[in-house]
Amino acid sequence: MSKDVLNNINVVSQELLPTPTQIKMQLPMHDAAAETVMKGRATIRNILDRKDPRLFVVVGPCSIHDLDAALEYASKLRHLADEVSDVLYLVMRVYFEKPRTSVGWKGLINDPYMDDSFHIEEGLSMARGLLLKLADMGLPTATEALDPITPQYLSDLITWSAIGARTTESQTHREMSSGLSTPVGLKNGTDGSLQVAINALHAVSRPHHFLGINQDGQCAVFHTRGNTYGHVVLRGGGGRPNYDSVSISLCEKALSDAGLPQNIVVDCSHGNSMKDHALQPLVVENCSNQIIEGNRSIVGLMLESNLSAGNQPVPADLSQLRYGVSVTDACIDWATTVNTVRQAADRLRTVLPTRIREQASA
Repeated sequence: MSKDVLNNINVVSQELLPTPTQIKMQLPMHDAAAETVMKGRATIRNILDRKDPRLFVVVGPCSIHDLDAALEYASKLRHLADEVSDVLYLVMRVYFEKPRTSVGWKGLINDPYMDDSFHIEEGLSMARGLLLKLADMGLPTATEALDPITPQYLSDLITWSAIGARTTESQTHREMSSGLSTPVGLKNGTDGSLQVAINALHAVSRPHHFLGINQDGQCAVFHTRGNTYGHVVLRGGGGRPNYDSVSISLCEKALSDAGLPQNIVVDCSHGNSMKDHALQPLVVENCSNQIIEGNRSIVGLMLESNLSAGNQPVPADLSQLRYGVSVTDACIDWATTVNTVRQAADRLRTVLPTRIREQASA
């Protein structure tokens, strides 16, 4: 009997990817880009350590599908970041991979041409090329770490990483996060469960051993020291938000009881906006009010924002795609983004520095 009938019986084909080293040789990082990443990571670590009084705000498209639109958005965000840099540290949301509840477009890396051709090798190069341009602009970036192989190709250009609500409970993603070089935000479960994120934070902070690929594409056993800059991201769930003051207080207590730092990032989209993108500014306003009234645990915010508001399905005729409109979750438009960020900066400008002084004297 042929042993071929025992292996890969449902696999139609296999194609070799370029190794991380090969793609990085084609698309190398220059000094300016490296400085952006190093400064960005240091800034967020300092915010989490309460050495920097600012909030960091992860803001940008739900997912990247159009490189030209992404660069136009980035240019606008770069100017806004400079304007509010004394209060808010803006990090561009650059998501290339999308977890799907059932089926759908899986993101730029998986299907860069949005036609089910799945040229993953080209998607990786396109993603790295965009990240290089953004870093050269001096713009720090954030992404969701979804596929455990992808970070070897891109993570040297990322400032902040997220682990999504669907994967926070995954052992693979907890182990991977323990070795990431970025601060990492772990979201509460899709049902709103906070304990999932608490358990994940403990796991991420500890050493792990797991399988992966190295820069030469070889299978390897990774030994990590643990990531001490994990923190919780509240995104709502189970049909209710969890950014209100009561939910924040409950999260603070849960973190304290678990012996974890009281660092909380609020995702203003998803369950916290009841999946209505237009409500995101109200979430920012509420969080700002909490800080003004004495909150010390909210260290960051997340906003889904694009050039234009709303979202659109991926059409069969891609020429019908509307420029600057999300093809995944609905986003607020650029004008709303500017108003929301400016208002938060104006309201918090004199308040945030006092949080550091109060905590230092406590």
